[in-house]
Amino acid sequence: MTELWPVDPSYEPLSGTRNLTHRDADWSGLQVLVVGLGVSGFAAADALLERGSRVTVVSPDTSPAIADRAQILDVLGAVVRAGEPLPSEAPPGTQLVVTSPGVPPTNPLLVACAKAGIPVWGEVELAWRMRPLEGGAPWLTVTGTNGKTTCVTMLESMLRAAGLRATAAGNVGLPILEAVLHPEPYDVLAVELSTFQLHWSRSISPYAAVCLNVAPDHVDWHGSFEEYRRMKGRVYERAQVACVYNVDDPQTEQLVMDAEVVEGCRAIGFTLGIPARSMLGMVEDVLADRAFVEERATSAAELCQLEDLRGVDGADPAPHYIADALAAAALARAYNVGPAAIRDGLRHYTPQPHRVQTVSISGDIRYIDDSKATNPPAAAASLAAFEHVVWVAGGQLKGADVEDLVKDAARRLRGVVLVGVDRQQIADALARHAPQVPVLQLSSTDTGVMDEAVREATAMAQPGDVVLLAPAAASKDMYTSYEARGDAFAAAVRRLAGSSDDSS
Repeated sequence: MTELWPVDPSYEPLSGTRNLTHRDADWSGLQVLVVGLGVSGFAAADALLERGSRVTVVSPDTSPAIADRAQILDVLGAVVRAGEPLPSEAPPGTQLVVTSPGVPPTNPLLVACAKAGIPVWGEVELAWRMRPLEGGAPWLTVTGTNGKTTCVTMLESMLRAAGLRATAAGNVGLPILEAVLHPEPYDVLAVELSTFQLHWSRSISPYAAVCLNVAPDHVDWHGSFEEYRRMKGRVYERAQVACVYNVDDPQTEQLVMDAEVVEGCRAIGFTLGIPARSMLGMVEDVLADRAFVEERATSAAELCQLEDLRGVDGADPAPHYIADALAAAALARAYNVGPAAIRDGLRHYTPQPHRVQTVSISGDIRYIDDSKATNPPAAAASLAAFEHVVWVAGGQLKGADVEDLVKDAARRLRGVVLVGVDRQQIADALARHAPQVPVLQLSSTDTGVMDEAVREATAMAQPGDVVLLAPAAASKDMYTSYEARGDAFAAAVRRLAGSSDDSS
């Protein structure tokens, strides 16, 4: 059999010989295989090379950005194999594998590494181990099926309002390694973690952590919903001060109960209802804290008013947006951020694009881009925020079930326009649960079909209605990303408004 790799006679097992728990440990000469050459893979390879490790990088993907990264790493001394299928085994002598989050554990290369006893880490695990031995910025970690980015960027805004040097990192913002190794150290990091990242994490000990919610997603990657759920629970492992859970999603509380945490770590709930002790919640139009006040048995701290969460269009915030704010506030309060900074952080917060974002209000019809609603639970939360909706949906459902989504939303639907490869599955559910609702399927897979979708949705809408892009599905059947899909929707809305102005 032809050898995949040349034999390296200097092989030294990692186990028992290296204490790689901080950046000042002995990383020199360590033989590392980095899998993937995206942003996180490049950051991992660069950090390891800087510390004298011997790095090989493999990536099956090609793009101009990957070619640029490969060239830089080659100059820095890495062995780079880009644009080739992943090998079936690691190079002889490999002591550590650092994998990009998108590579599933069932990949033959990673299976072979596990069988050979080679440790496999993700970039997030490597980042944790590259913190300084003393004085590293604490991590406030956020996961959940939906709402992660909104929550973590709200948290970033609160921390900065408190005068702290903070940034959002991980699955959003800076690559976590860049944040950890930044030459001007941060006071605290707001870290968004996906289940892909949590799967490869082993030793992270967050200052405080939250799982916002759990609903079926990425089952194809994890193999089962139970395994996906278990990976969400990893966000709480070794938490030091607070495990924040969603009172309205009992699964998250159970994940807290199942976690091994630092002694004295508290369970803190958040709810859209009136908070009990050790919770944050709503008291009329006030976001209130009964967890981080001295007399929480009899009193609460006002964090902000609902008015502080209204966007530039002045519309009432959606319930899931309020929930994200409460979760972020709980993490900030765990880090001793005061109520005034919570309020100021929320007042000055700019929502992330493509997340219940008002594109236009034209002729008493409001057009909303929630292209980030890439699964049924996210679309359900979006639909539940509005009374009368013309729904634009469809794409790649990834095997997700839409029955409950359609059944629960039926009474709100004025009409539905469906696009994308799995549109028929949604149409069938609508026929069963909302037969009275007019449904139009657009068969074109050209990205320009969004103009027709917006035009037809507008024709179905009545004054006061919302035309809502909440696809409940991924975008890659028609668009390069959910961002591109949202941009196409917004552009179509603007073009329609422009043509209406011309015709008047």
